Amino acid sequence: MKRNSKLSGVLHVLLHMAEADGPVTSEAMARAMNTNPVVIRRILAGLRDRGFVRSEKGHGGGWTVARPLAAITLVDVYEALEKPELFAMGNRTEAPGCLVEQSVNAALNDAFRDAKALLLERFGAVTLAQLSADFHARIVASGITIDLETIHAT
Repeated sequence: MKRNSKLSGVLHVLLHMAEADGPVTSEAMARAMNTNPVVIRRILAGLRDRGFVRSEKGHGGGWTVARPLAAITLVDVYEALEKPELFAMGNRTEAPGCLVEQSVNAALNDAFRDAKALLLERFGAVTLAQLSADFHARIVASGITIDLETIHAT
């Protein structure tokens, strides 16, 4: 199954936006994420509806983070993305007639439910401010200067 990397990508974009001195265009974010600006605008529209980002039109316009990074958790962003599937695995069939498969489904469903609850709990404990602090610590530890405008240009 194909992996869904939308949450990771959106978190990446949000951290870039938080580092910018002003609004960031969809085009600039699309270059950083190697995607189309329309994809960025669609994703950010859901975040705007939740009040996490705002957009400004016209010359000098673009996207900005609308809340303090400490007020946005990974679970907030996950929910704004309409809760994409967290796991690529699933039951072979959802309504099996076979009693063996019913037992397998029951065990897997319990494990998936527990794993999802734990993952979402951990997502709720991580803020964008924590991700930003980790990013800054990595910059210091690397000893290099990073230009966020050109970091993804290669």
